[in-house]
Amino acid sequence: MTTTARGAASVSNVSKTATRTLQRVIQGLATSDGAGVKLRRTLGQGQGTRLDPFLMLDEFFSDNPGDYLAGFPAHPHRGFETVTYMLDGHMQHQDHLGNVGELTSGSVQWMTAGRGIVHSEMPQQADGRMRGFQLWINLPAREKMKPAGYRDIPPSDIPVAALAGGGTVKVIAGTAEADGRQVPGPIQGLTTEPLYLDVQLPPGARYRQPVDPGHNAFIYAYEGSLAIGADGRPLKERAAGVLSPGGQVEVVAGAQGARFLLLAARPLGEPVVQYGPFVMNTVEEIEQAIADFQAGRFTQSGA
Repeated sequence: MTTTARGAASVSNVSKTATRTLQRVIQGLATSDGAGVKLRRTLGQGQGTRLDPFLMLDEFFSDNPGDYLAGFPAHPHRGFETVTYMLDGHMQHQDHLGNVGELTSGSVQWMTAGRGIVHSEMPQQADGRMRGFQLWINLPAREKMKPAGYRDIPPSDIPVAALAGGGTVKVIAGTAEADGRQVPGPIQGLTTEPLYLDVQLPPGARYRQPVDPGHNAFIYAYEGSLAIGADGRPLKERAAGVLSPGGQVEVVAGAQGARFLLLAARPLGEPVVQYGPFVMNTVEEIEQAIADFQAGRFTQSGA
């Protein structure tokens, strides 16, 4: 069981026009989860690698069916949101509420575990490439026990904006700025105000994105490399870069171009107590979550 308490970042002296710099690099750690799915974890390797309200980021990527076919059989969650973004492949979500969702190439599932959900995510392919990401975002204390729910977002509902300097930005949550145009994504209005962008740049292209100065932000480079901020500090492939406070993010793609996720959200500044798939604010709440799951209360009517 891990416990942390972090306050919201102070931004009283941060200009809205200040460009964020690369503060810290978290190298991807090879690990496995579910029934043995091989993946690479950056945020969430331990309590020191969280970034309020982000709890974890995994990338799964393999052409070998043996690395992913076992999938993620039925398992519980409470107290946070999971966001699954598929680049390639096909997985099926099923949960105790009777929901069935198909996660295909380019689609997103935004699931709120709330007070409790038991679900599975199982591959629907026998071979080929399986690639994507799972992000965990914390919920504020007042929302941890709200009803569970989820939303499947097909590729057709996720806007992709062309950039004048080349490349594209795909907008999953929040609003991107693309050459003076405001491009809103399908996920809006959440308490943590998340920004979730998937950006592709050709070699040497420059990209700028406004970010709320009070929000925590990081970049995950999953192809190529980037130079970040005015000092051009490099971020290489398969690593997460935690950014300093500031009102905008500016990056330049490396010699091979770059593909990366840009994520930002409002910090909650609340204690975090995690025990596996349960994330609450106190040890007592974690003990209650374990007791509720063991007693079958997650799957009872009204749970």
